[in-house]
Amino acid sequence: MALKKNSLMLTFVVVASLMVLWAGLRAAAQHSAPPEVTKAVAALHPTDGNKVHGVVTFAKAGDKVKVTAHIEGLTPGKHGFHIHEWGDCSSKDGSAAGGHFNPAAAPHGAPDAAKRHAGDLGNIEANQEGMAHVEFTDSALKLSGAGSIIGRGVIVHANADDMKTQPTGNAGGRLACGVIGVAKP
Repeated sequence: MALKKNSLMLTFVVVASLMVLWAGLRAAAQHSAPPEVTKAVAALHPTDGNKVHGVVTFAKAGDKVKVTAHIEGLTPGKHGFHIHEWGDCSSKDGSAAGGHFNPAAAPHGAPDAAKRHAGDLGNIEANQEGMAHVEFTDSALKLSGAGSIIGRGVIVHANADDMKTQPTGNAGGRLACGVIGVAKP
């Protein structure tokens, strides 16, 4: 009888200890949010038959995001530059990246338009050597939370974005694609 009583007491202590441990782990999980993303990067790779490549970085700048891009292998002139909904560059033509990233279901527009796709970054302009370098800040981009660009695709297009034709800006084929990933701050 004493052995049975001791066994019940031990079982009670183990169960109570496990409940306390579980409650502590649950509380810790609820209070430990993932670290805030402050920097991201996309390495651009050419789509089939193209030679466009480069790097685009995104860095938190107050309540905006600073975009810095260096892209090579372009024809001289303007090229549409967008964030697309999927971080999938597996198709030969870049179409697996889907359409422009548009979490607010807004119309296509210029980067400074009141209503636009979050992914509408306008144009980059290549010089005579086929190189483009841009730096700007954007208030529609987010590196964390709802509407984050992390895991989305960056596309460089063959033609200039006219900033008005729906839903793509008539920017033409996709020359390069890259997936936006979290970068070391």
